[in-house]
Amino acid sequence: MNDALAGEVLRFIREPEGKNFDELAIAIYQYQRRENPVFAKYCEALGVPHKVDSWKGIPALPQIAFKRSMICSFPAERIRVEFRTSGTTGEGHGKHFFPSLHLYETAVQKGWDYFRLPRRGFALLMQHPDDAPFSSLSRMGEILAGFERNRFLIGPNGEIEIDRLSALIGADRGTSVVFGTALAFVRLMERFPDLRLELPPSAIAMETGGFKGSARETGKGELYKQISVRLGIGINSIWNEYGMTELSSQFYSRGIGDSHHGPPWTRFQIIDPETNQEAAPNTIGLLRIFDLGNLWSAIGIQTQDLAIARPDGGFLLLGRDPAALPRGCSRAADELLKFACGGTRYGSPTSNRSGC
Repeated sequence: MNDALAGEVLRFIREPEGKNFDELAIAIYQYQRRENPVFAKYCEALGVPHKVDSWKGIPALPQIAFKRSMICSFPAERIRVEFRTSGTTGEGHGKHFFPSLHLYETAVQKGWDYFRLPRRGFALLMQHPDDAPFSSLSRMGEILAGFERNRFLIGPNGEIEIDRLSALIGADRGTSVVFGTALAFVRLMERFPDLRLELPPSAIAMETGGFKGSARETGKGELYKQISVRLGIGINSIWNEYGMTELSSQFYSRGIGDSHHGPPWTRFQIIDPETNQEAAPNTIGLLRIFDLGNLWSAIGIQTQDLAIARPDGGFLLLGRDPAALPRGCSRAADELLKFACGGTRYGSPTSNRSGC
């Protein structure tokens, strides 16, 4: 393990001003190419040299690789934490391994702070990590809420504890954030149709994810309208968190139609699947993300999400195309999967949120 490089990444996340993103990204790429046999094989299949001169030259690993291979850039015996995707696509769980959560915790906290989001008075529409040990979202909530267990409002049985939610907000006028999945908000409103809460004027709601594994077709506009009415806050006080199990950092947007932006230790590209190159401005393509916080797995992730790059430096998220993969990546992914099936062990020696 490269503790010196981890220290450099931590310093960048804490104080990114004046730092060189390219320099760190290239150092991480070279480290991962040495230490991660799956990533190394993928780079070889793409014909990418060991030396690149920009973060844009670094291959991004397809998300599916986390379901088919062990994406680990440190010795497997040092795995201490494992996050898993929901597995609702029928292809099994994607797994993200960590030797510790020091980098992850710092990226979560500093990313939240970068967007000047409130750091007190959480009401979490999610299960506690003790009840959902493989959930990166539950762990993120725990970190942001200062490890206060009473802030988690979905019990071990999956039911929303409405009395505790009402009591928490009623007794604590300092409640500033109601944070949960889009599906949790939908369930809250369906289960308690007469619910009306009054959050403080400065409070926000943070929703994340879609309706994985659900037949619900609630649109974002309707969802935000209902959240606004039920919580007593304006539409512009509702945020979306875009994250995934395979990443260590998150992107945020506010209200309806706003772009998603990431913190300074992340970058993104919109890729034309026909050319495997950056798409022309205002053109729909596949979202590719680079995250320095992913030191222990893969710095670049090729998502299956469609997006458009915006002039404001962010991206407009459009939805998911699970069948899409840039052509060059697709061929290289085939090689990667053959390699994985040929002997790379998938799984964790320990047991403990859902690129090319």
